[in-house]
Amino acid sequence: MSKNGNSSSEEKPDVDALREDIKQTRAELGETVQALAAKADVKARAKDSVEQTKQRVKAQAVQATDKVKVAAVAATDKVRVSAAQAGGKVREQAVQVRESGALEKAQSQALVATDRVKRNPVPVAAVVAAGAALVIVLLIIRGRRR
Repeated sequence: MSKNGNSSSEEKPDVDALREDIKQTRAELGETVQALAAKADVKARAKDSVEQTKQRVKAQAVQATDKVKVAAVAATDKVRVSAAQAGGKVREQAVQVRESGALEKAQSQALVATDRVKRNPVPVAAVVAAGAALVIVLLIIRGRRR
């Protein structure tokens, strides 16, 4: 027994247990140091943040592109349908005009008006002369302003 009354095996802690405890403490301390170093590495954290933002923006761009493509296809389909409907309406109206004889009526009225002008050219000449006089007056007024 030793001086204080304990046996020598009680005084000396188990060396292998101490070594294992030190090894575990070193490992934990290493992990803690690495974690602190990572938090202190502002440049690396900024790069990570930028990379995450880039990935998020790329994903949003892909989603937006897909939405635009879908909208373009839908708009194209609407235009095709509208064009087909309009074409059908125009064809129907053309048939109605042809069947109603409106075209022939307009042509006959144009022929009658042409005949009237040929028979009585004085009013047409008067209109042309009045137009020429108006142009001359406007040119004179414009010339005086300068």
